[in-house]
Amino acid sequence: MVRLREPRPDHPVNKISAAGGAVNETTAAGRPKNGRRTANRKANEETILKAAETVFAEAGFGGATMQLIADMAGLPKANLHYYFATKEALYRAVVERIFRIWLAAANVMDDAAGPAEGIGAYIDAKLEISRRHANGSKVWASEVMHGAPVIQDYLETTLRDWTAGRAAVIRRWIAEGKMAEVNPEHLLYMLWASTQHYADFGHQIEVLNGGPLSEADWAAAKTSVKEIILRGIGADPAPCRHEPDPLNPPET
Repeated sequence: MVRLREPRPDHPVNKISAAGGAVNETTAAGRPKNGRRTANRKANEETILKAAETVFAEAGFGGATMQLIADMAGLPKANLHYYFATKEALYRAVVERIFRIWLAAANVMDDAAGPAEGIGAYIDAKLEISRRHANGSKVWASEVMHGAPVIQDYLETTLRDWTAGRAAVIRRWIAEGKMAEVNPEHLLYMLWASTQHYADFGHQIEVLNGGPLSEADWAAAKTSVKEIILRGIGADPAPCRHEPDPLNPPET
């Protein structure tokens, strides 16, 4: 579990206490975590987190209530408090989850032969996340736009270290002559902007598109973003081929 600093005193989440974390890490931790009970727990947590993503994205932290989230999840309010003691704890879990998903998406860069494969697969994964977790992305964006009161420490440590690691990979590709000499950090910012835009500005895209993006639209978006960026950095796009789902890798 990612450790986040306590939010600033002037932010609503300053009310969270040591016992305010997810109950599944405290009071429920002593319960057996096997068999049907574990499966039910995971299913309920996933349902709650998805509902919370939607409510926090639409109403913001201040407008969201545990009752609204419970209604969205189709669960009794008491069930929410069983897994997450407070609204603050649930908010932290939502923000933390989308960040973990984003970090995992970049693992494909580490062992890739070059930028066409590594950055190409990263773009595919990030756009798929924007499609499946649009509301989580919006919650993250709002959090950062408000000065990151909950995740500032995370930005200063985990994200900074992660960015340095990915920048080192890009510098290695540059040194090997596999791509143009560009600023690695600005390339990463461009990758984030061009992929997360499809989530954070999803409504605008739907209006301009005349409706929600279809499967073909998403495939076209992936191809376009990859071709524009990879050609811009002097890396030939990897040939199209069937790839495993980046968010649901095959079991081994």
